Amino acid sequence: MAVESEKVTADVIEVSEFPLIARLYNVFAVPKVVINDRVSFEGAMPEALFLQKILEATAEGTGF
Repeated sequence: MAVESEKVTADVIEVSEFPLIARLYNVFAVPKVVINDRVSFEGAMPEALFLQKILEATAEGTGF
């Protein structure tokens, strides 16, 4: 998504090199995805569920 839109950014962190960030985001497995510091999940996820998590993180899927 970050490749397709300027409104989306993505960062990749090597948690073994940045243990404080790993602790901050409770990284216990990879991949770990954190969206807007509101929603996170670990592991691979089907595209439809990934989109659901994005909507949840942007409050569009939660009714706010």
